[in-house]
Amino acid sequence: MKNINIETGVGIFLIAGFVCLGYLSVKLGDIHPFGTSQYPVKARFSSVSGLKEGAAVEVAGVPVGKVSKINLDNYEATVELLINPGVRLQEDSIASIRTQGIIGDKYVKIKTGGSAQYISPSGEIMETESAIELEELISKYIFEKK
Repeated sequence: MKNINIETGVGIFLIAGFVCLGYLSVKLGDIHPFGTSQYPVKARFSSVSGLKEGAAVEVAGVPVGKVSKINLDNYEATVELLINPGVRLQEDSIASIRTQGIIGDKYVKIKTGGSAQYISPSGEIMETESAIELEELISKYIFEKK
Protein backbone atom coordinates (compact mmCIF):
# COMPACT_ATOMS: atom_id res chain seq x y z
CA MET A 1 0.00 0.00 0.00
CA LYS A 2 2.86 2.36 0.84
CA ASN A 3 4.58 1.65 -2.53
CA ILE A 4 1.42 2.55 -4.44
CA ASN A 5 1.22 5.96 -2.71
CA ILE A 6 4.88 6.74 -3.46
CA GLU A 7 4.53 5.67 -7.09
CA THR A 8 1.36 7.75 -7.48
CA GLY A 9 3.09 10.79 -5.95
CA VAL A 10 6.10 10.41 -8.27
CA GLY A 11 3.78 10.02 -11.28
CA ILE A 12 1.83 13.16 -10.39
CA PHE A 13 5.11 15.05 -9.85
CA LEU A 14 6.42 13.97 -13.28
CA ILE A 15 3.17 14.93 -15.03
CA ALA A 16 3.23 18.35 -13.34
CA GLY A 17 6.87 18.76 -14.42
CA PHE A 18 6.04 17.95 -18.07
CA VAL A 19 3.09 20.37 -18.04
CA CYS A 20 5.36 23.14 -16.68
CA LEU A 21 8.03 22.35 -19.27
CA GLY A 22 5.46 22.51 -22.08
CA TYR A 23 4.11 25.83 -20.80
CA LEU A 24 7.60 27.36 -20.61
CA SER A 25 8.45 26.10 -24.09
CA VAL A 26 5.37 27.76 -25.56
CA LYS A 27 5.87 31.04 -23.69
CA LEU A 28 9.62 31.40 -24.22
CA GLY A 29 9.44 30.16 -27.81
CA ASP A 30 6.76 32.78 -28.59
CA ILE A 31 4.58 30.07 -30.10
CA HIS A 32 0.84 30.62 -30.50
CA PRO A 33 -0.73 27.17 -30.88
CA PHE A 34 -4.28 28.58 -30.99
CA GLY A 35 -3.56 31.54 -33.25
CA THR A 36 -2.98 35.16 -32.34
CA SER A 37 -5.27 38.16 -32.00
CA GLN A 38 -2.72 40.42 -33.71
CA TYR A 39 -3.55 41.64 -37.21
CA PRO A 40 -1.11 41.76 -40.17
CA VAL A 41 0.02 44.93 -41.94
CA LYS A 42 2.55 45.05 -44.78
CA ALA A 43 5.23 47.61 -45.58
CA ARG A 44 7.70 47.75 -48.51
CA PHE A 45 11.28 48.90 -48.08
CA SER A 46 14.14 49.28 -50.53
CA SER A 47 16.50 47.91 -47.85
CA VAL A 48 15.90 46.12 -44.55
CA SER A 49 19.56 45.51 -43.81
CA GLY A 50 19.88 43.82 -40.43
CA LEU A 51 16.14 43.53 -39.68
CA LYS A 52 15.11 40.05 -38.53
CA GLU A 53 11.85 38.20 -38.08
CA GLY A 54 10.66 38.63 -34.52
CA ALA A 55 12.01 42.20 -34.27
CA ALA A 56 9.93 44.69 -32.33
CA VAL A 57 7.47 47.17 -33.83
CA GLU A 58 7.14 50.38 -31.81
CA VAL A 59 4.87 53.41 -31.80
CA ALA A 60 6.09 56.34 -29.65
CA GLY A 61 8.67 54.02 -28.06
CA VAL A 62 6.04 51.50 -26.93
CA PRO A 63 6.15 47.94 -28.33
CA VAL A 64 2.93 47.30 -30.29
CA GLY A 65 3.82 44.23 -32.32
CA LYS A 66 6.53 42.30 -34.09
CA VAL A 67 7.93 41.51 -37.53
CA SER A 68 6.47 38.18 -38.68
CA LYS A 69 7.84 37.77 -42.24
CA ILE A 70 10.41 39.33 -44.53
CA ASN A 71 10.25 38.50 -48.25
CA LEU A 72 11.83 39.78 -51.45
CA ASP A 73 9.22 40.91 -53.97
CA ASN A 74 10.18 42.67 -57.20
CA TYR A 75 13.58 43.70 -55.75
CA GLU A 76 11.93 45.27 -52.72
CA ALA A 77 11.72 43.88 -49.23
CA THR A 78 8.15 43.19 -48.14
CA VAL A 79 7.85 43.14 -44.37
CA GLU A 80 4.76 41.76 -42.64
CA LEU A 81 4.09 43.26 -39.23
CA LEU A 82 1.77 41.77 -36.61
CA ILE A 83 0.12 44.64 -34.73
CA ASN A 84 -1.65 44.28 -31.37
CA PRO A 85 -5.46 44.45 -31.62
CA GLY A 86 -5.85 47.61 -29.53
CA VAL A 87 -3.59 49.65 -31.82
CA ARG A 88 -5.03 51.33 -34.90
CA LEU A 89 -2.68 52.87 -37.46
CA GLN A 90 -3.70 55.81 -39.62
CA GLU A 91 -3.37 55.51 -43.41
CA ASP A 92 -0.66 58.19 -43.51
CA SER A 93 1.56 56.48 -40.91
CA ILE A 94 5.26 56.21 -41.70
CA ALA A 95 7.22 52.99 -41.02
CA SER A 96 10.99 53.29 -40.67
CA ILE A 97 13.72 50.86 -39.73
CA ARG A 98 15.79 52.07 -36.79
CA THR A 99 18.60 50.77 -34.64
CA GLN A 100 18.48 50.53 -30.85
CA GLY A 101 21.61 52.42 -29.90
CA ILE A 102 24.67 52.59 -32.14
CA ILE A 103 25.16 48.86 -32.72
CA GLY A 104 21.91 47.48 -31.34
CA ASP A 105 19.19 45.39 -32.95
CA LYS A 106 17.05 46.76 -35.74
CA TYR A 107 13.35 47.40 -35.17
CA VAL A 108 10.45 49.02 -37.01
CA LYS A 109 9.36 52.42 -35.76
CA ILE A 110 5.93 53.65 -36.82
CA LYS A 111 5.18 57.35 -36.72
CA THR A 112 1.43 57.84 -36.72
CA GLY A 113 -0.23 60.31 -39.02
CA GLY A 114 -3.23 62.58 -38.70
CA SER A 115 -5.60 60.91 -41.13
CA ALA A 116 -9.11 59.98 -40.07
CA GLN A 117 -8.84 56.74 -42.09
CA TYR A 118 -7.21 53.68 -40.56
CA ILE A 119 -5.25 50.85 -42.17
CA SER A 120 -7.39 47.75 -42.32
CA PRO A 121 -6.07 44.30 -41.35
CA SER A 122 -3.91 42.95 -44.20
CA GLY A 123 -3.51 46.55 -45.38
CA GLU A 124 -0.26 48.27 -46.27
CA ILE A 125 1.73 51.18 -44.90
CA MET A 126 2.53 53.24 -47.98
CA GLU A 127 5.19 55.59 -46.56
CA THR A 128 8.41 53.89 -45.51
CA GLU A 129 12.02 54.80 -44.71
CA SER A 130 14.68 52.15 -45.27
CA ALA A 131 17.47 51.22 -42.90
CA ILE A 132 20.43 53.56 -42.66
CA GLU A 133 23.59 51.58 -43.25
CA LEU A 134 26.22 52.86 -40.85
CA GLU A 135 29.03 51.27 -42.85
CA GLU A 136 28.09 53.25 -45.98
CA LEU A 137 27.96 56.53 -44.06
CA ILE A 138 31.36 55.91 -42.50
CA SER A 139 32.95 54.91 -45.79
CA LYS A 140 31.56 58.03 -47.51
CA TYR A 141 32.98 60.19 -44.74
CA ILE A 142 36.39 58.48 -44.70
CA PHE A 143 36.92 58.21 -48.43
CA GLU A 144 35.40 61.56 -49.37
CA LYS A 145 37.82 63.47 -51.56
CA LYS A 146 38.57 67.00 -50.46
